[in-house]
Amino acid sequence: MVVKKEAGEQPALHVIKKYPNRRLYDTDSSSYITLADVKQLVMIGKPFVVRDAKTNDDLTRSILLQIILEEEAGGAPMFTEAVLSNIIRFYGHAMQGFMGSYLEKNVQTFAEMQAKFTEQSQGLSPEMLTQFMSIKSPVMQGMMGNYVEQSKGMFVQMQEQMQKQTEQMLGAFGLKR
Repeated sequence: MVVKKEAGEQPALHVIKKYPNRRLYDTDSSSYITLADVKQLVMIGKPFVVRDAKTNDDLTRSILLQIILEEEAGGAPMFTEAVLSNIIRFYGHAMQGFMGSYLEKNVQTFAEMQAKFTEQSQGLSPEMLTQFMSIKSPVMQGMMGNYVEQSKGMFVQMQEQMQKQTEQMLGAFGLKR
């Protein structure tokens, strides 16, 4: 039976089951897959969920973290020790919730910027691409300037949210600024 997708409907969620033997089973293809296969789903933007085969718990985050760990150990890490140390320091800190959403928005903005860059650079010769990517290029300066402004705006929003929450908390204790 073929199920038609209505306009605007979300694509079907790809379900992967994780068994106690640490194997991943793709319910769509009815076959075992590897972390590399899961990474490919991420790369093509296919929505998926990883569920524990026994408990049905959502294990998607832990599988994504495993993929990141393998990528980081694989030769060309994205995160320096200083960045990782700073991220760890935010756990349990009052800023933890804000930092997660701040990083998420920043990475999303950067991905959008990368997509625009890719779109704009299609068809350029290697020489033109090198010139286009030069930090002195007006196009590159404009894109980086927009990214910095958006990042700054997100940081200001985060500060405002913190200030509101602090004022609410102080108000609950009968203390006002």
